[in-house]
Amino acid sequence: MPILTADMSAGTLVAWHKQAGDAVKRGESVALVETDKGLIDVEIFVAGVIEKLLVEPGTTVPTGTPLAIVREAGGIAAAAGVAAAPPPAPRVAPPPVRPAVGSGRLKISPLARKLAADLGIDPGSVRGTGPGGVIRREDIEAAAAARSAGAPRTGLDRQGRLRQAIGAAMARSKREIPHYYLSHTIDMHRATAWLADENLQRPVTDRLLYGVLLIKAVALSLREVPELNAVWRGPEALPSEGVHIGVAISLRGGGLVAPALHDADRRSVTDLMRGLRDLVKRARGGGLKSSELSEPTITVTSLGEQGVESVLGVIFPPQVAIVGFGKLVERPWSVEGRIVSRPVITATLSADHRVSDGHRGSVFLDALDRRLQEPAAL
Repeated sequence: MPILTADMSAGTLVAWHKQAGDAVKRGESVALVETDKGLIDVEIFVAGVIEKLLVEPGTTVPTGTPLAIVREAGGIAAAAGVAAAPPPAPRVAPPPVRPAVGSGRLKISPLARKLAADLGIDPGSVRGTGPGGVIRREDIEAAAAARSAGAPRTGLDRQGRLRQAIGAAMARSKREIPHYYLSHTIDMHRATAWLADENLQRPVTDRLLYGVLLIKAVALSLREVPELNAVWRGPEALPSEGVHIGVAISLRGGGLVAPALHDADRRSVTDLMRGLRDLVKRARGGGLKSSELSEPTITVTSLGEQGVESVLGVIFPPQVAIVGFGKLVERPWSVEGRIVSRPVITATLSADHRVSDGHRGSVFLDALDRRLQEPAAL
């Protein structure tokens, strides 16, 4: 069972797309899984033949649980997983025990106690897996996931579970990541003028939105500050070889997801526009892939359509940065000693201070500005 969101600890197998004896290719969708984010197609990360299905449809299992046994092309049997998250090494842990009350005080870490209060979980009903039965943060998260998995499958309940999952991830982000924030106002005159001319030459179905220029400019700017394009694993950040932009998409009925536009720095704006339309459609109608949720290396969010001029985003763990854009507005602008009216946009960077600092963040925003002054080169 892949980890598809920052605080996901369990998922429900809805259906298999393959059966025992079927051949599979790397990246192929083999199963449908339900999480708080909705129904997700799970991709396999090895090529071979399925030997055995280990989990029945309708079963809820913890993340990291093998779903199937696959004999790889070279003849090695392996537990099936997803491209972005190979199965974790087996862990040997003592069986969970009921936390001792003893003197009347529950044995629970301060972090776990606060999270339990945030999520509305009764710590007394949770089994602790820490030394001596101490309740840890992971135990509270597992209890919240189990409660969500057992909730009635109604639209309202799913929305509540989604908000709970988002809340848990954002609480973890603000609790564990030392954020710093920078903002920069960018003259969009050249970008919007180029976009208007370009769209006149395109069919209506193939026209570009200015948002895709922002995504491509972010992707290219990360080449100059690659430490922002990374994920936090354990004690350090690991830079990513690919630039996979997570695009924040609001869902009908509330909540959001941020699936990835893979290799955004190497794709044309036309290809990115098609990919963005496809992501939005599948995010709101169902059909996202597991790799699209597990592989973003940085997120771009825009609330310009809601009328706000700046966005101070909260980083999506395990990423180390998020870029926000407000709406395009007309403002007085000084150009060669003259005051003119120009369309401008405010770009903000929220970044992890363990990984970068204000100087490097400023270099990134300056690169972003320069990229948007040369829209034809995007």
